Amino acid sequence: MRRVTLLLVSFSLSFLLSAQSLIVSGPMLGPVELRDAKIWVELSPSVRSASIRVTKKGEKNYTEVTYQGELQRPFNPIQFAVGGLEPNTTYQYQLWVNGKPSDQEGTFTTKPLWQWRSPAPDFSFLAGSCSYINDPAYDRPGTPYGSNDSIFLAMAREQASFMFWLGDAWYTREVDYYSEWGLWNRASHDRSTPTLQPLLKAMSHIAIWDDHDYGPNNMGSSYHLKETSRKVFNSYFCNPSSGMNGQGIYTQYSYGDADLFLLDDRWWRSADNERDSINGKPNPNKTMIGREQLDWLKTALLSSNAPFKIIGVGSQVLNPVSPFDRWLDFPAEYYELMNFLQAYSVNGVVFLTGDRHHSEIIKVDRPGTYPLYDITVSPLTSATHVFGGPEKNNPYRVLGVDQKHNYGKISISGPRGARVLKVEYLGTKGELLGTWSVGEKELRTPKK
Repeated sequence: MRRVTLLLVSFSLSFLLSAQSLIVSGPMLGPVELRDAKIWVELSPSVRSASIRVTKKGEKNYTEVTYQGELQRPFNPIQFAVGGLEPNTTYQYQLWVNGKPSDQEGTFTTKPLWQWRSPAPDFSFLAGSCSYINDPAYDRPGTPYGSNDSIFLAMAREQASFMFWLGDAWYTREVDYYSEWGLWNRASHDRSTPTLQPLLKAMSHIAIWDDHDYGPNNMGSSYHLKETSRKVFNSYFCNPSSGMNGQGIYTQYSYGDADLFLLDDRWWRSADNERDSINGKPNPNKTMIGREQLDWLKTALLSSNAPFKIIGVGSQVLNPVSPFDRWLDFPAEYYELMNFLQAYSVNGVVFLTGDRHHSEIIKVDRPGTYPLYDITVSPLTSATHVFGGPEKNNPYRVLGVDQKHNYGKISISGPRGARVLKVEYLGTKGELLGTWSVGEKELRTPKK
């Protein structure tokens, strides 16, 4: 009897390990709207078929969505789009592989239909950048650049509506820069980090990229594998859309009464060391987001009635004393946007950025109108940075967190006409490191 029991236990463990090995990472929730949802997962090359079964919580009838694309490739990140859902309703889902149920299941709740019916809902979302996962065989020698990644476990415990990745969600290495396989492998390797899995499932995810999840350090439009990089990014995130005309990854996402504009600071980017000005005038050929995207952004901002218009960018935007790359170093484009915001009295604009390996809130006053704020959140697991040089006592900084890994929690709450955006910087265990808030009334152009 003892031998039979051991055999059964061994068989059960082997079956579970075999089933689990079919799933490389995920599932991850993409945007969950009022009537549809996206669910992402990466499967092993040995998987022949995959589907997802979705059930309204408390009911037995299910909707099954079968993946119709190609499988059994070296890398198999796939997405399911589930439609026909009801607003403000909780659903359960389970992943099936090779015609059998897996142990990967979860829940999601569709957005409420509040417009014309009730006040805008209070909500919060997470934000962060610079996630370096160590890979010793290919990392630089010496002290590991990546830290303990348990911060993802703290983030998974947050009651947030979605996570906004602000760039550098993974870090390509020298072995990846000139290899299409390497670009795919880096995203797959880092996405499969065990501590990341609970966060992927806990809430929706949207993202922009910066240089390290795009390609080599500080790389821009000249990257010869940019098309592959775009395919990789779109395969590992399921944003609402990805640029226009097959160019770039910019898009827009709305939640509650906030509009988020997700910008691409790499696809059209000029070399950082290209001259800022020529003959004393801003160089019109030095661009960070490009003409197509800038025109889209201006039109999208004018079309928005949201009290908070959050513009997400991989690089910092405002910091006047930063010695590193920022949108201000592309002056023709930067001042075109600044002049547009003022000329059209675009209210509620806040920038949300990453990249810097420290977190801070930069405030820049504008004569005759409200000040602009740049909320930087960094790093999640990459090496940290200390305030020094011209930034040590930055007069434009209203709050700063350096030498600490952290993530941001942005909450929007309050009655109509008096909504408040609150930023909390939180540490690796979810401990509070700093907080700041601004009201929608403080982001309005004064009436003449």
